[in-house]
This record gives sequence, structure tokens and C-alpha cells, in this order.
Amino acid sequence: MPRINKFMKLLLLLIMTTASSQGVHAQSTSLNNYHAWWKEKYLQKPAKNPKAKLLPLIIVKGNKFVNAGGETILFRGVSIADPDKIYHEGHWNKLLFEKAKDMGVMLVRIPVHPAAWRDRSPLKYLSLLDSAVSWCTDLGMYVDIDWHSIGNLEMELFQDAMYNTTLKETYEFWQTIARHFTGNNTVAFYELFNEPTTYRGQLGNISWSTWKKINENIIQLIRTFDNETIPLVAGFDWAYDLTPLREEPINAIGIGYVTHPYPNKRSQPWEPKWEEDFGFAAQRYPVLATEMGFNVRKGDPEDGAENYGTRITKYLENNGIGWLAWNFDPEWGPQLLSSWDYELTGSGKFFKAAMHK
Repeated sequence: MPRINKFMKLLLLLIMTTASSQGVHAQSTSLNNYHAWWKEKYLQKPAKNPKAKLLPLIIVKGNKFVNAGGETILFRGVSIADPDKIYHEGHWNKLLFEKAKDMGVMLVRIPVHPAAWRDRSPLKYLSLLDSAVSWCTDLGMYVDIDWHSIGNLEMELFQDAMYNTTLKETYEFWQTIARHFTGNNTVAFYELFNEPTTYRGQLGNISWSTWKKINENIIQLIRTFDNETIPLVAGFDWAYDLTPLREEPINAIGIGYVTHPYPNKRSQPWEPKWEEDFGFAAQRYPVLATEMGFNVRKGDPEDGAENYGTRITKYLENNGIGWLAWNFDPEWGPQLLSSWDYELTGSGKFFKAAMHK
């Protein structure tokens, strides 16, 4: 009987030792596979960029954008497609920007779609933007980073799935961008939201006072990290209408305003309506037409139906408003390219000639 007790004790000790070993192993395996959330941090400020100060800093002076020497800069340029789209199509390289430079471009607008920002992840998307900013610096062109959503940011209702975002994501996007590009003179503008619209009520409603406050919050957030890059604020009606500025301008200094004066926004005669809807604002504030364009249909003159191209560029420049043509891509219309061989469409040829005047 005593031998049995001794045997049982040894067996029990062996079982306990094995169980303990398996428990430690299981815990170790669990820790190795565990999402170490306590080690995660927000993206930090990048290492100092040796190219950051190569281009003159752009600032606001009165109703103009000027360089450090006080010279007024009237920007002409293009929007490219989303970098994530271009990358997946195999054309994200310096040649894209060299071809834009050949157009006469001074400013490249880079539209960042919320869907692409999430799918690629902020860290990986920043690498695309870093490449673009570096290439533009080498070529002497400035950059406008655009949060490219369309819809009602207050109610978080948007025109298409690619534009879906939230207030929180929008704030975090600008927090990330401002922290990352602070001090980089090439990044001249932060375009806070592409095209605010309620889509004739289909996307709810939002007052100008609410939109004004949202933009003021974004600007205040940006300036805790970057007080040099110029925020750009869009008006309602898909970024066309700036008439609320008559009564309630954004409560911030050193900013600019955006208009998108496509030919379908108003019926003819255009010029008096442009003056009423956005041109008046350029007498007091810097204004930039960050999107405009047209398709050349069969039988149209080279500057579009009823000479829209000539008339809009003349109107804008006579009022000190810079402009960017949409889009330096063969798919997103109105297209400036007919193919990835960089052959220009009719409107592409028009805008190239206009930039070289």
C-alpha cells in the first residue's frame, strides 16, 4: 500500500508539471499572436526632409497668394487622379509629374479619397504622397492635398461609396497630414473638403453656420501642427457657391476659398453669374478654382461649346483667381489625357496653351 501511495504522488506531480508547462506554452503562444494594442501610437512627425525648403513659401497677403518676396502668384495647374488608383494602374512615377510640368503646371492637386486612404492605410498612403511631393519639388511645382469627398459631412451622407467618411476620420486625416508635412514649402495648400453638397436634399441638410464651424475646427486643429500651409475652404453647391461669405466668412486668417465653376453650374450668360456667385469674393479674399473643365464634342471649337474655356480662364485671371483643370487622367472626366501615352485631348490641348500664355 505505501508503494502505491508513492507511485500516485509521483504521477500527480508529473501531471501537474506537464499541465503547468502546457499553460506557460499556451500563454506564450497567445502573447506572440496577440494584437499588442498597448504599443500602438499615432503616426509621428517624420524625419527632417532636406527638400522641405527648396521652394519659396507661399503665404496669404490681402486677397492674394504671394511668395516670400511679396510677388503675387497666380496659380495654374491640374488635378491628377487619386494616387492609389494611379499606382494600381501602373503609372505612379515621376514621368506623370514631368508630363504635367510640360503642360505648364505650377500647382498639382492631389485628391485623396477616403476609401483609398482606409484601404491602403494612412502609413502606406503617406509614402505615395511623399513621392509626389518630392517629385514636384524637383520639378518646381507646388502641391494641393485635397480630402476628396462629396456630400454632407455633418450628417455623414455622401454621393457615392468612395466618398464615405466621418467627422472623426476627417479630423484625423488632417491631423495626420498636418503633422507629416509641417514645414514643407512644396505643400502649399490643404483643401479641407472637396465638394460640400446636399444633392438637392437627397443627402439631408446642413446650414452654412454649421459648415463654417466645422471648417474652423479643422483649421484650428491643423494649425496646432502646421501654421504655414494655407487651408482652402469650399462653398456649397459642389464647391461652386461662395455667396455666404457676404454675411459669414470663415473666422480664420491666412486662408483661401475654393470654387468649381464648371459650365453646367449656370446657364448663359455666364460672366454676370460668376461675378454674383464667387467672383465678388476675390475682391476681399484669395480664391482658387481648384476644379474646372469641359469635354470637346464633335463640332465644338477647341475651347468647348460656346467658348467656355476662353471665357472662364479670362474671367478668372482678370479677377486674380488661379485655376486648376480636371483631370490629368485618361479615365476621369473631363479628361485632359486620351491615353497613358500622354496624348492630350482637345481640352488638354486648350489648357496647355492657356498655361503657356
